[in-house]
Amino acid sequence: MTKTVADVMTPNPITVTPQTPLPEAIRILAEKRISGLPVVDDSGKLVGVISETDLMWQESGVEPPPYIMILDSVIYLQNPARHEKEIHKALGQTVGEVMSDHPISIKSSQSLKEAAHLLHEKKIRRLPVIDETNGQVIGILTQGDIIRTMAQS
Repeated sequence: MTKTVADVMTPNPITVTPQTPLPEAIRILAEKRISGLPVVDDSGKLVGVISETDLMWQESGVEPPPYIMILDSVIYLQNPARHEKEIHKALGQTVGEVMSDHPISIKSSQSLKEAAHLLHEKKIRRLPVIDETNGQVIGILTQGDIIRTMAQS
């Protein structure tokens, strides 16, 4: 029998909204000893994910992008828009300003094999699980959940 995401996921995960103050999200991550949280809108639909990686900008700051100067003109060697996004993350005060806003998710009916492939391929540690009918976040699946399931079989 093939296990599905619904068989293994943690149901009813803790979520935050884009308006949640950053210190509150950081406190939840630390107290619950988790590495990331789904970010949902008022109807419970997934709009982003906030993870420890997103929060590192707060502590590490931002390096200016490499540039060269030619005749008093600054020429950036990387996309300056990317640098502005990094500054925004470093200075952000709410979850919405810091979160990754292109979250990868999975449906509860998908196979565990599909989930493992997605986690590995995208190099992520968690997948918010979405209800097929209304698009709301109903669970979370982590690499650890899959490893524990492998150990049980």
